[in-house]
Amino acid sequence: MNIKTIKNAGWIIASKVAQSVINLVISMISARYLGPSNYGLINYAASIVAFVVPIMQLGLSKTLVLEIIERPDKEGEVVGTAVFMNCISALACMAAVFGYLRIVDADEPETILVGILYSVSLLFQATDVLHYWFQAKLLSKYTSIASFFAYCIVACYKIFLLVSGKSVYWFAVTSSVDFIFVTAILLIFYKKLGAQKLSVSLPLGRELFRRSKHYIVSAMMVTIYQQTDRIMLKQILDETETGYYSAAVACIGITGFVFAAIVDSFRPGILEAKKKGDTEGFHSEMKLLYSIITYLALAQCIFMTLLARPIILVLYGEKYLNSVLPLRIAVWYSTFSYYGSVRNIWILAEGKQKYLWMINLSGALTNIILNALLIPRIGAVGAAAASLATQFFTNVIIGFVIKPIRYNNTLMIEGLNPKPLAILIRNGFAKIKKEKL
Repeated sequence: MNIKTIKNAGWIIASKVAQSVINLVISMISARYLGPSNYGLINYAASIVAFVVPIMQLGLSKTLVLEIIERPDKEGEVVGTAVFMNCISALACMAAVFGYLRIVDADEPETILVGILYSVSLLFQATDVLHYWFQAKLLSKYTSIASFFAYCIVACYKIFLLVSGKSVYWFAVTSSVDFIFVTAILLIFYKKLGAQKLSVSLPLGRELFRRSKHYIVSAMMVTIYQQTDRIMLKQILDETETGYYSAAVACIGITGFVFAAIVDSFRPGILEAKKKGDTEGFHSEMKLLYSIITYLALAQCIFMTLLARPIILVLYGEKYLNSVLPLRIAVWYSTFSYYGSVRNIWILAEGKQKYLWMINLSGALTNIILNALLIPRIGAVGAAAASLATQFFTNVIIGFVIKPIRYNNTLMIEGLNPKPLAILIRNGFAKIKKEKL
């Protein structure tokens, strides 16, 4: 792991820590203000929109870093074409969300309006592909700065809503405000760094889609087993039970940015090593990444399992005490979920995208079946148990079943060895000590 990768990860993590603190405080107050029912309604709308995000992204979020690395002379065309493709698909997805809500929640006008307002974020989220140019160049400090300022603006917006006592509808557009400011700031940085002018090429668009299309169904399947629980809780039980489960999942997400930042920072180096034919370096980076993810996730799981009750009381209050047991169960699925993110880097590098639909279709079906069996009996606790079983099955067991991707599981198992992580930590402390001297 080179120093540039470490610095890149450092910028992401530092920014996300600041964002997380701000978001934690504001979200905690917002959840208390809205109550379990309205909080559940907002999260229900978020889950509906999340279902169409993979279609809006057209799989490009998984392949764009590699495209930029492989086409340095056309990076402006690659990014511009990706933005254009995502904007067109975003409009279609907004229409799909509206159609779904009119059919499924026809007699609930409040739910329909909240869902429509939340879906506006899709159009602004389409420009999020700009992040991948900065990620490919290991310039994540700029995206970190942009995200931090956007979070500050959104925090001010939410404070305004709370002080003025606005309705749940105003909270539904928060995501759109976030993406608007991130995009504006990133465009300024992109131009200042002397990057290539953004342009659109339909032939290139066809090429990008040919490579990324495998990830559309795959990402949809992932979304199904990540979001089905909240949607089924709402349809089978009510918004309140959805609110309890959403609070538990939100607690887990407090530290999720750390894992996402680590995975994102490793991705360019791993893909570059594969491109250069450095098999040893490629495998070493993969095992190190698995090791880091494993032991950080284990620490998080133990901490949240033991302190689930005080965490819920401090963050959400007594109204959300029914979230304690779901949190103790659901936090353990996070480890296996992060394994899936690491595995997807290996699959992209090895060109084995065609197996993704098998992996994620299995996960989606497993999740739907388990939720259908458990939610009517034990509510939010059942949804948490279904998510844990699904993530373990999809990101560990399936890897042994499908032979062409079995070697990734070998790297995963070898990554359980803490030695590479210990060496990284030791070298880091040695470098700090040397710099002080």
